[in-house]
Amino acid sequence: MNTEILGISITFILTLLLAIPLGRYIGKVYSEEKTWPDRFLAPLDRLFFKLSGIRPEKEMNWKQHLTALLTINLVWFLFSMFILMNMQWLPLNPDGNPGMSADLAFNTTISFVSNTNLQHYSGETGVSYLGQLVLMLFQFISAGAGMAVCAVVFHAMKERTTDKLGNFYNYFVKSCTRILLPLSIVLALLLVFNGTPMTFQGKSQFISLQGDTVNVSRGPAAAMVAIKQLGTNGGGFFGANSAHPLENPNYFTNMAECASIFLIPVAMVFAMGYVLKKRRLAWTIFGVMTIGCLLFLLPSVYYEMKGNPAITQMGINQQMGSMEGKEVRFGSAATAFWSVVTTVTSNGSVNGVHDSLTPLSGMMAMLGMMVNSFYGGVGVGFLNFYIFIIIAVFISGLMVGRTPEFLGKKIEAKEMKIAVIIALLHPLLILSATALSSHLYAHDPATYAGWLNNPGSHGFSAMLYEYTSSAANNGSNFASLGNNTPYWNITCGIVMLLSRFLPIIGPLAIAGILAKKKYIPQSAGTLKTDTGTFGIMVLAVIFIVAALSFFPALTLGPLAEFFGMK
Repeated sequence: MNTEILGISITFILTLLLAIPLGRYIGKVYSEEKTWPDRFLAPLDRLFFKLSGIRPEKEMNWKQHLTALLTINLVWFLFSMFILMNMQWLPLNPDGNPGMSADLAFNTTISFVSNTNLQHYSGETGVSYLGQLVLMLFQFISAGAGMAVCAVVFHAMKERTTDKLGNFYNYFVKSCTRILLPLSIVLALLLVFNGTPMTFQGKSQFISLQGDTVNVSRGPAAAMVAIKQLGTNGGGFFGANSAHPLENPNYFTNMAECASIFLIPVAMVFAMGYVLKKRRLAWTIFGVMTIGCLLFLLPSVYYEMKGNPAITQMGINQQMGSMEGKEVRFGSAATAFWSVVTTVTSNGSVNGVHDSLTPLSGMMAMLGMMVNSFYGGVGVGFLNFYIFIIIAVFISGLMVGRTPEFLGKKIEAKEMKIAVIIALLHPLLILSATALSSHLYAHDPATYAGWLNNPGSHGFSAMLYEYTSSAANNGSNFASLGNNTPYWNITCGIVMLLSRFLPIIGPLAIAGILAKKKYIPQSAGTLKTDTGTFGIMVLAVIFIVAALSFFPALTLGPLAEFFGMK
């Protein structure tokens, strides 16, 4: 047990230490400062700009940034739909995998374009190598787009009055070439040298000890696994995701992949501090995010290492903790650690079956996605946190009787309305979709019998988790839910689409509106936002919003299951 705790502690601490210099580097990239990779990567950037006719020096306002984001996502959506529905006759399909149905292709396309990577199919049988390569491309694209929007917000937060916020395409291309690509190459090489396949050959065969002929799927897995973790995408090359021995061969790769999940989200906070020249504010935000993450992590590790009380009552010794749905090569603690890291960051990859987590551990995973701002996805995690900062500043200003200000700009009714709408949109989409599905199942359980393998409170948790994962652009799920049906494909697709782009539009609009306002220098009465007191205020706002919104639903699911096991 002590070894397991040591393993996850080293992973957590090393990641945070690596995030600080990485954040400084990202800040330099977005500030157009010189960095040492320029000599290698600047020609690649210029090639992309030349081929596409992009003028990276052309400044855009926030509305032009938004138009660029939505336009290119529409093009990617149509391209992906065509590929996924026609894989059966397209090249790079040595195993003869069929094309997807329209509803499954709709769900998968939105899933990968939105950085969710919710998979209602099994990777090795549901997608050809060409399909996998297209989805891998989208894992770069969706992550780069989120980081680009975050860069726009960084520049809007600077102490100036302007509507010129850089060039979206410039931020997007450099997010992919300067940050995601180099890190992905390093991680992919580590995976290849530890046994993850990187080939375009079809299935391999071997004779088992029982004398059976076994077909083993393989393919260009290492490249996809690297970007799925670093871009907080999460989509697995194989159906079992990072629990599969070819995606995640040993404890070292488990540490490397898990660290990669929250490396860039943490680094983006320090990048903000570098761009704004406000390191104390970055450390305050980092502290709030880390405290929130630990509040979910510690109970999860404890309950998984403690074991399942229902199994203990059967007289079975759980010396290794709750090992149902977990890999022996990782153990209960590392699986619990991964389950929290992957849900607080909207990554969604798994190294165990979340359906088999003990009830409170499953609740912590859900809470990570319900809060959706402790580290969060690359770029968009900070955007979600930015909304809570705006709300906290407004409330704090009212409490002390002063006009709310953030970084020298007044927070007024328009910005506050947008922030509240975005904050309430997340629980609205999750709870309304879960309520509709629960009603349908309860009203006609015979028709919808294939939905739930485990009815009751755990079945409700499975449905709640599915929509929570969709709304948080996470992609993990409870495996007991039969979700590859037109109903789940379409409803989850709609939730993913709205939950991806509306929470991007809101912060971008607020930042753009504030950037145009007159800068007000700090005075003795200005609310300081880089202190521990303000950090506590933001943390309180986050938990009040999450608790008031989701506690009733959680009592019907994981909490009811937990107390039912006593």
